[in-house]
Amino acid sequence: MSFNFIKTKIDGVYIIEPKIFKDSRGYFFESYNEAEFIKNGITNRFIQDNQSKSSYGVIRGLHCQLGEHSQAKLVRVLQGKVLDVAVDIRQDSPTFGQYVAVELSASNQRQLFIPRHFLHGFSVLSKKAVFAYKVDNLYCKESEFGIRYDDPEIGVNWRIPSDKVLTSDKDRIAKGLKDIYTKTR
Repeated sequence: MSFNFIKTKIDGVYIIEPKIFKDSRGYFFESYNEAEFIKNGITNRFIQDNQSKSSYGVIRGLHCQLGEHSQAKLVRVLQGKVLDVAVDIRQDSPTFGQYVAVELSASNQRQLFIPRHFLHGFSVLSKKAVFAYKVDNLYCKESEFGIRYDDPEIGVNWRIPSDKVLTSDKDRIAKGLKDIYTKTR
């Protein structure tokens, strides 16, 4: 096996650790292997790769797409370090509103699989971070949804002092978790 699939406290969310082969030249690992993912219950067909670069203090999220345009994601960090967060907004889920937070970095090479119907966001903990992710559905602006990264109902500790947070206008004016009930239920 080329990966270690670690179940989290929320059903369907996995931390994925690749088997890394190191020697004097550097390292090699598989970052994705469809057969192994399927064998571990992740059957999503990824159709697009995305990448972003951000500096320390940036918080991107919490975002998702609703309905038929929702996306599963396989996320990882190519440079630097982030705190990656997935919030369960699945209808009738016993963990609705709960989240998983995982430190992903270029040095630990961990990935996070986030199923459909989850909010997603990350904070940049290093000077710079290059973040990459696969999605299993195309972006649709009309289906976009987000809640405030600092919503007290969720209570994520982003590990960034409030005076150092950098975020978009869209993320600053987003709604709260309570507003999801009207959008998804």
